Amino acid sequence: MPDTAIFDVDGTLVDSNYQHTLAWYRALRRSSITVPIWRIHRTIGMGGDKLITELAGPDAEKTHGDEVRTSWEEEFESLIGEIQPLPGAHELLVEVKRRGFRIVLASSGKAAHVEHSLELIGGRELADAWTTSDDVSDSKPAPDLVNTALQKVSRSAGIMIGDSTWDVIAAEKVNVLTIALLTGGSSRDELNEAGSIAVFDSPQDLLDHLDITPLAHPSAETRRKETH
Repeated sequence: MPDTAIFDVDGTLVDSNYQHTLAWYRALRRSSITVPIWRIHRTIGMGGDKLITELAGPDAEKTHGDEVRTSWEEEFESLIGEIQPLPGAHELLVEVKRRGFRIVLASSGKAAHVEHSLELIGGRELADAWTTSDDVSDSKPAPDLVNTALQKVSRSAGIMIGDSTWDVIAAEKVNVLTIALLTGGSSRDELNEAGSIAVFDSPQDLLDHLDITPLAHPSAETRRKETH
């Protein structure tokens, strides 16, 4: 049984995936690379160090990778003020914490962007730890972020809550199960096929159904540790 709830942030707790998509589209265009927006959206959740190769090939990464990532940061900064927490995000964290789980907010985003998201969802007060791009050397779909999240709280059994197939794939590589949400734009079928154990519409929907998930109660071992 899990003792730690590992929450992805973008697209899971804050409604930011489409701002990320538009920022990447504009950044690529600034380097004369045009990729259909629907294709960009399907890579959101993958690390920025891998996204350009996925979308435009290794030559584009070699020639333009750093400049595109710099442009993306500038474009995203112009959109970050539009981002809002997803309905039920704060309340879900409160309830999962109340039930005795450790909470790690697992992001490979820039530290300033993660701080902004923490502010939106009240994450500083609720999370036992969080991650940023400074904490991981290899981004999703590599499992580094999931491992780092567990190491942050000295735990070994976690469950991932995410919104993309990349979340599911990364967690599965280290034998961590994933509860998926539709809030990032991936379909129920895609998330199920990737290996998620359950799919809910939103943080609020998951909150309403916690008792039928592994987030109903942490492991008995965790409860013993927390009371000593």
